Amino acid sequence: MTTTATGNQMSSLRRRLIVLVTAVLLLTGLGTGVVLHAAARADRADRPRSGDPAVSAGKLTLDQKRRLTFVNAAAGPHRTAVASVPSTDPGGGRTASDLKCVRFYAAAGTGVCLQSTPGVLRQSNRALLLDADLRTRRTFPLAGTPSRARVSPSGRFVAWTVFVSGESYSSAFFSTRTSVLDTRTMRLTPSLETFSIVLDGKPYHASDVNFWGVTFASDDDTFYATLNTANKTYLVRGSLSRQSVTTLIQNVECPSLSPDGTRVAFKKRILSRTDLWHEYVLDLSTLRETALAEHHSVDDQATWLDNDTVAYALPTNGKVGGTDLWSVPADGTGKPRLLIADASSPAPL
Repeated sequence: MTTTATGNQMSSLRRRLIVLVTAVLLLTGLGTGVVLHAAARADRADRPRSGDPAVSAGKLTLDQKRRLTFVNAAAGPHRTAVASVPSTDPGGGRTASDLKCVRFYAAAGTGVCLQSTPGVLRQSNRALLLDADLRTRRTFPLAGTPSRARVSPSGRFVAWTVFVSGESYSSAFFSTRTSVLDTRTMRLTPSLETFSIVLDGKPYHASDVNFWGVTFASDDDTFYATLNTANKTYLVRGSLSRQSVTTLIQNVECPSLSPDGTRVAFKKRILSRTDLWHEYVLDLSTLRETALAEHHSVDDQATWLDNDTVAYALPTNGKVGGTDLWSVPADGTGKPRLLIADASSPAPL
């Protein structure tokens, strides 16, 4: 009986070892397959195609004048690199740096780069604070997938938004986290959700509050952003020094303050329960809205090229995940025009 029991135990142990080894081999094979698949996709993306814009490596600094920076989306070795073109010739050859980002923005010699590096088990996300030569001053881990980035006109404040669940603003279960960094003191506000809220003239508290899409005024205190709560979005005006926000109007997402500080470009959800947004401009003194001439759905935080023109990204026809930059007059007249093909995250210097 003892010999039989011992034999059964050994047999059971061998079976467990076989199951364990098989599981390890399967997991190893799965991980290898994921890595190889990602590498194959990256290799295809890095191959230039006929008709792609000319991109060459070169020196790029944030103190250059009359340049427009952006994230290059054209296939080739400089794909996702921060690049620039002359403001007067945005369709011309582009100069690419060796810095690669998912989102980028810059002002007054300060830049912010949001990066996302895929891994076998999880992706690594981080924010880089950059000097005028695109050198990293500080690195900050991100709590989720990069979404929006902005720098104040003076370069003192930097903001970024990430998705901590869900992957888009159209998701029914998305959640965001928006952080603000004082580049002078390096004091980081990890989440705007700690700020006090005044909604419709009354103090407001709720567990479902989300913020995204910060845009800064020139006084290094005032900012605007989107507040989402109870399935509604609001434009809020905030104060960094008082750590507070106040709602202005509903149905405003991803605001962008004009250089003269008088208007906000934003995306407005068209009809409830749809994932369609149209671009508008809001006069802050009258709260009057002007619909812009772009009739495609714009899921982006627009950028003012000057006081008369806004730019934004639209999906590229025929390219999965690709975007082009378009521009349109800010007064509702005219018509959209292609600004830069295969590009995103514009920032005029």
